Amino acid sequence: MKTDIILCGVGGQGILSIATIIGEAAMKENLYIKQAEVHGMSQRGGDVQSNLRISSDPIASDLIPLGGADVIISMEPMEALRYLPYLSKNGWIITSSTPFVNIPNYPDMEVINADLAKVKNVISLDIEKAAKENSVPRSANVILLGAAQKALGIEYGKLEDAIRRVFGRKGEAVVEANIKALAIGKEAQR
Repeated sequence: MKTDIILCGVGGQGILSIATIIGEAAMKENLYIKQAEVHGMSQRGGDVQSNLRISSDPIASDLIPLGGADVIISMEPMEALRYLPYLSKNGWIITSSTPFVNIPNYPDMEVINADLAKVKNVISLDIEKAAKENSVPRSANVILLGAAQKALGIEYGKLEDAIRRVFGRKGEAVVEANIKALAIGKEAQR
């Protein structure tokens, strides 16, 4: 088993939480895991990117080569396209459909959607809307993780267990909101 994942978005969107949940689930499966440095997180609104590699065999490098990513999970559609050269031929993009316009020359959404449509495997969701409609407004990132579950090759129950461990210290209400968000995303991937 080997899954190379690029997580990307904008600072403050919860990329590190997604990485932590995936990593926790993988470690409980006794898988090897490597994560590259995350960039831009020191500033809300700055771009954030992380390489996360999971394997049943030892991993030599924490960096994913061009064309090597099995999955790109993006909290922002333009950021998904930024890392497109890293996506493998049969890889998946799971992205929020809602732009986070943080630059003056942000591309037109029609252009972004046309570029995403050229990719073989794409799941694009309005996670912000789904989070608000389901009363889990702070868990949009976990909705995206739920939508990515099949592409990641990690059992759904393992992700639920990881959420319980990662968010347990924040209380049962936070855990349950994130479990609910994961289920919303899983349902959306159908």
